[in-house]
Amino acid sequence: MKLFRRCQRILILSLLSVSVFAPIIFVSQRLKNLSTTGRKEFIEDLSNIKYRTDGLKLSVEQEASEGLKEPRKVLYEDKDLVSAVSYTLKENHDAKKSGNVGDTTDMLEITENGTKYENQDGDNQFQRREISSMSGEKKQLNQEIVQQDQNAHSQSRKVIDGKIKQLKDVKPNRAVPHDQNVQNMRKVTERINEMKDQVVRAKLYLSFTPPGSKSNLVKELKLRIKEVERAISGATKDSDLSRSALQRMRNMESSLSKASRAYPDCSSMTTKLRSMTQNTEEQVRSQKKQVSYLFHLAASTTPKGLHCLSMQLTAEYFALDPKERQFPNQQKLHDPELYHYAVFSDNVLASTVVVNSTVSTAMEPEKIVFHVVTDSLNFPAVSMWFLLNPPGKATIQVQSIESFDWLSTKYHAALRQNSGDPRYASELNHLRFYLPEIFPALNKIVLFDHDVVVQKDLTRLWSINMKGKVNAAVETCHKSETSFHRMDAFINFSDPFVAKRFHADACTWAFGMNLFDLQEWRRQNLTTVYHKYLQLGNKRPLWVAGSLPLGWVTFYKKTVALDRRWHILGLGYESGVVRADIDRAAVIHYDGIMKPWLDIGIGRHKGYWSKYVNYEDSHLQRCNIHA
Repeated sequence: MKLFRRCQRILILSLLSVSVFAPIIFVSQRLKNLSTTGRKEFIEDLSNIKYRTDGLKLSVEQEASEGLKEPRKVLYEDKDLVSAVSYTLKENHDAKKSGNVGDTTDMLEITENGTKYENQDGDNQFQRREISSMSGEKKQLNQEIVQQDQNAHSQSRKVIDGKIKQLKDVKPNRAVPHDQNVQNMRKVTERINEMKDQVVRAKLYLSFTPPGSKSNLVKELKLRIKEVERAISGATKDSDLSRSALQRMRNMESSLSKASRAYPDCSSMTTKLRSMTQNTEEQVRSQKKQVSYLFHLAASTTPKGLHCLSMQLTAEYFALDPKERQFPNQQKLHDPELYHYAVFSDNVLASTVVVNSTVSTAMEPEKIVFHVVTDSLNFPAVSMWFLLNPPGKATIQVQSIESFDWLSTKYHAALRQNSGDPRYASELNHLRFYLPEIFPALNKIVLFDHDVVVQKDLTRLWSINMKGKVNAAVETCHKSETSFHRMDAFINFSDPFVAKRFHADACTWAFGMNLFDLQEWRRQNLTTVYHKYLQLGNKRPLWVAGSLPLGWVTFYKKTVALDRRWHILGLGYESGVVRADIDRAAVIHYDGIMKPWLDIGIGRHKGYWSKYVNYEDSHLQRCNIHA
């Protein structure tokens, strides 16, 4: 046993000796074969590595010393790209001919009119220095690398040429991206509608299941409904549906196919769908009525801020001395040679915008005289506002309807119309038919509604040939326009009295901005004609409530048409009026219930009105009135 262990130890020690001394013998034999040239090449390789490390260190230090800069945003054009590629090819060709591969070149450089590409081959320059120092197999290997690099450049040129061709093909048709976006949005809308239909069908199948059922199909349908509804809610906010939404759509379709096999009775399905459709339609009608009622309620209610403003101004007005309540330049009020404008309003801000916009756009504001008529409740507030904020060089007069004694004694009973809407039954609304009596010294006057904004000088309006007519207004009888109205939509032509005197196809026109010849009005005694029709309308239903149908019959065949650019309507409701028409109009009109001073006003149209309101005024700020 001892002999066996001794032999085993000797064997192990001998193997260890062989493993130790054999590598030493092989390495020493290899070192003898190294030549002087090999040693020099090895030393040169070490020096090159050291040189490269120093260069990299230097470049890093330089970059660190410079601040980080954002990339410049550049716009690439086809012509610049073409010139860039041709320039690059020429530079590469010259570099090949001269053999000066190590030079750093700018492949493309264009200033502000074009684009700039910079390609500095610093690393390639170093690599090519290494190539010159290598010999034998290393040189051949690097030549192959250079050849591959040139092939890559040629392939990149082909790719660039292909891109240029694509850009040239797409450039003439600039509407393609927009059309593609529209098509994508349509696809998304179609998918959303399909998913909504799937939810309806799933709920319909669930209605066929007995109450309290906990079958696997019921659980699956409820789960699919929740998943699809979540996907639909996300799609309404995003521009596209996600992949998970489409997968949920497919899962729902699979569940619906199972349900269709479980409930194959089509007649009961049809009956249930009809019942659901009828209930939905009733809900929609009810919601529309509620929305309409709330909109009209908001339109007829004075906002809290305007009520606060009126109260503040009224208190300050009564605190003034009676002599301080007088407006300057009152001698101009009856001068027929000046430009007289009138607005009848119980709204302080609305009348302010009408006055400010007219005066600020006028070429000769010193020739403008504004007559503001309001009710007795708002007379102190309106007066105080214009005392604090006079309209520049223009002259202003504020009157109360209660100061017209002749109106209250002679015409007060006739002004009471059977209308539940105070906007139509208001005396201020019908005061327009008494202009010759209100301004007996004037020959012409322009009447504004209080929901208009003047955008251009109106001097040329006063030189329009009235052709013996009384009223100059913009027509609303053209079907292609958003403000289109027919007489038979407001007037009852089934009544023999109306059918005998008026034509249903007669051209209609608009209130809002009207030029009246008061001399011709007095000569034809049109105020008496108005009273005749007003009393007839109170006895039987000849026309809808309001001043517009009464104006059509009072000034029937006595109205001259103005160019539609004088007066654009439709900013107080969703009429579809385009911005180009709004911008070139002399007067824009917020007809409808969505007035710009209300919260329900159309946001994209409010800016035309709000720019004539000084929201920095202390009264507006105290009442929390903001743009």
